[in-house]
Amino acid sequence: MKKLIIKTLGPHPLPFFFNGGMLLLRVAVSLEIAIVHGFKKIGIGVPQSESIPNPLHLPEAFNNTFAIAANIVFPFFVLIGLFTRLATLPTLVVTLTGYFLVHWNDSLLQKDTPFIYSLIFLVILLLGPGKYSIDNAIYKKRIV
Repeated sequence: MKKLIIKTLGPHPLPFFFNGGMLLLRVAVSLEIAIVHGFKKIGIGVPQSESIPNPLHLPEAFNNTFAIAANIVFPFFVLIGLFTRLATLPTLVVTLTGYFLVHWNDSLLQKDTPFIYSLIFLVILLLGPGKYSIDNAIYKKRIV
């Protein structure tokens, strides 16, 4: 019992807690960004679809398609753990652009959302999807 408490409270998580935590983090943040930010960009759940900012002055069709994909398609890949690290990159581009360009002069209350999303997707990028992912199953098959 003492050994379990020491391992649980130690600086390195037990594999079960790490992998379960990464699964929970991937699923929660992916669903949240898709439901709260992605669906309203295409008009689901709102009377009119949300206007998508274009601070980099990209072609409008590309900007809209990229923003929608970064808020719905790529988070789905993160959710299921397929090409996870690669799938975080478009979402990071959008959230970091939102933080540094769209909301830079806004109050902390307004720019905290892209900041938090950026941090979470950065953690997923750095730590990977964990054991409970399609990436892990593919990796295990390639090694064996």
